[in-house]
This record gives sequence, C-alpha cells and structure tokens, in this order.
Amino acid sequence: MSDGAFFRRLTDDRFLATDHTEGPWSPGAQHGGPPAALLGRALERVASDPSWLTARVSVDILGPIPVGELSVHAEVLRPGRSVELLSAELSAGARVVARAQGWRIRTVPGDPVVPPTPDAPPPPGPGDAHEVGWPGGYLRAIEWRTVQGGAGAAGGGGFGEPGAATQCGAEPAERSQRGLWARPRLPLVEGEEMSPLQRVLLVADSGNGASSELPISDFWFINPELTVHLHRPADGEWICLKARTTVSGDGVGLAESVLYDRRGTIGRGAQALLVGPRKPAAE
Repeated sequence: MSDGAFFRRLTDDRFLATDHTEGPWSPGAQHGGPPAALLGRALERVASDPSWLTARVSVDILGPIPVGELSVHAEVLRPGRSVELLSAELSAGARVVARAQGWRIRTVPGDPVVPPTPDAPPPPGPGDAHEVGWPGGYLRAIEWRTVQGGAGAAGGGGFGEPGAATQCGAEPAERSQRGLWARPRLPLVEGEEMSPLQRVLLVADSGNGASSELPISDFWFINPELTVHLHRPADGEWICLKARTTVSGDGVGLAESVLYDRRGTIGRGAQALLVGPRKPAAE
C-alpha cells in the first residue's frame, strides 16, 4: 500500500502509515523520521500558543513502529506564561510505540539579541543529487543532495558509505564530516502542508545514516531515541545535516548533527545508538 504522503489521516487522532515510512532495518517497520514528525505535529496542535518556538523535542522509540494504523494523543504537561512542557504518545493498537516531550518558549517580536550566524551552507545544486542505496521507502521519499564544493560533493559520500559527514558550514571541521541537504518529496499527512518543526523532525533522525561509520551491509546502528534542540524555526523546504558518528567498542554509539537551513544554523540533533554486527544469512 502506497500513497502520495507518509500518512493518511483516518480521524483526528488516527493515521495510516504508507510504504513511504518504511525504514532500512526491518521490513514493515518505520524509519524514525515520519513518526517523530507526526508526534511533533501533535505537540504543535495541543500547544497553548502557536507563535511560541518549540525549542526542544525528545522522542523515545519504545519498539518497532509498524507500517500500519496508528493513534496519537497529546497533552500539556506543564502550562506557563513563558514556557510550557508538552507530551505526545503514539500507539499501534494497545501498544505504545513512541513518546515525545517538547518544551515551547515564548517568543517576543523585535530584532534578535544575537546576530544571525554567518555560516549558511552552500545551497544544494541541481547536479548534486545523491542516490540512496539503503532499503526502505522513507529514504526514497526524501530528496538528498550533497553539499556543493565540499568533500562530499567532490568525492561522493552519503548514505551507505562509511564516514562522518562533509562540511556544510563555513567554519573548519575537526574531522571529515558529511553534509547532506534533505527535502521531502511528499507531505507528512495527506492534504496538509508541513510546518518547519515537522520538516526538521522528519529528517533529523537520519543523522546516524548520513554519518555512518560502519557499512549497513555488515552492521546495524539503531537509535532508540532522538533529541532535537532548535533556536529558531527552519526557513524553506531544505534542511542540511552536518553529522558525525562516534562508535565505541562496547556496542554503543552517538550520532550528532548540526542542523541548517539556507540562512545558517537552526539547531542540533543527537541520537544514542545501539551498534552490532548483522547475523550472517542462513545458508
């Protein structure tokens, strides 16, 4: 079953995931990006004031999220005049498969206290399209482009090729980093326009793939959580991930991403990783 969106809305709180949500780790299980964005949508809809900025979202993935029918519930945990804490829960039948919490901060009109960052990444060029070799419908439902003029654009790089991600911004990188621009080809929910927060959450969960240190054919590096901090809303359709992964010898890793739009940095993402070798196929 495939439609022209990641989800079809059945009722106000029930959704049907399409094949475009499927991730690379297990057939029939979603990539973390679409459910994270769906939880972000729920947080926005229950918020007291839509003009406030969602400055932090933390998503806990409690188990495989099936490509099928899901229900969403959201509530305000801690109301306030300047900040509020929101919570959302995603269920497949009677099983809760993911939870999210978001802090929203009151915004005030006027000039920014700190000038905008000057390190806006080069925009994605028409010839920089990156073909994703990983399985799953989600990665094909996102348009990926390498950074113009960076190491990734000149020497390849991207999903499925080990190495941290090439430089997106103007500041020197401590090590080789891979920069990937990402733009959804489809709406999150059929018939709806995505908000800036939904766009960020839809792609921020791909930091571990953009900066994979190990080949996906031999290893898995699955994140049970995603945390995103934002200091301003994303501007435009494209989001850039400047990501790198650190893997320890004890089966634990950390993927870190600096998030950009065309104007510069918008925030950061982080994912704790469960790392291990894939079992050889039975003969």
